[in-house]
Amino acid sequence: MIRPILKLGAPELEKVCTPVTDFDEDLRNLVRDMFETMYAAPGVGLAAPQIGVDLRLIVMDVRGGEEEGHQIVMANPEIAYQEGRQREEEGCLSIPDFTAVVERPYLVKVSGQDIDGNRYETVGEGILARAFCHEIDHINGVLYIDRISAFRRDLIRRKIRKLMKAGEW
Repeated sequence: MIRPILKLGAPELEKVCTPVTDFDEDLRNLVRDMFETMYAAPGVGLAAPQIGVDLRLIVMDVRGGEEEGHQIVMANPEIAYQEGRQREEEGCLSIPDFTAVVERPYLVKVSGQDIDGNRYETVGEGILARAFCHEIDHINGVLYIDRISAFRRDLIRRKIRKLMKAGEW
C-alpha cells in the first residue's frame, strides 16, 4: 500500500525515532509499504518517519527498482565507520522539488539488523554511502537542509512558507 509521505514542517520528521524491537509480520508489511511508497514517489530511499512511523527503519534501492537484488532493509542502523568526502546534489521525498549540494562521506560501514532481527554489517560507497547517511539522518530527526549553509537553508524554507500560504505544500 502506498502511504502519504510527510513533508518538511511535519513534527515527526524532527524527532529521534524508537528502535525496532518486534521483527514480526507487521514489520514485514511496513517494509513492503515503504518500498511501494518509495518506488511510486519515485525515490532511492525512505525512512519510516517519512511516512509517520516512529521506528528506526530504512529501506533503499539506489537502482530505483530497475534491477533485482539491490533492495536494502535495515532496522536500527548505525554508521560504524566513515571515510573520504563527496559533495553532490541531494534531494528528499519530504522536501519535493528542492535540492542542494551536501557534503557526505564517500564510504561508510553500517551496522544494523535485517527484517528477521539478525545483526549484519555492510559497506556503501558513492551514492550508496550518501543514501545510508541521508536515511540514517531521517531516523535521527535530521534533514539534508540541516547540513547546508544557513543562507541556502533559509532560502528553501522561505520558498516553502510561500507554498504553504498558497495551499500548495
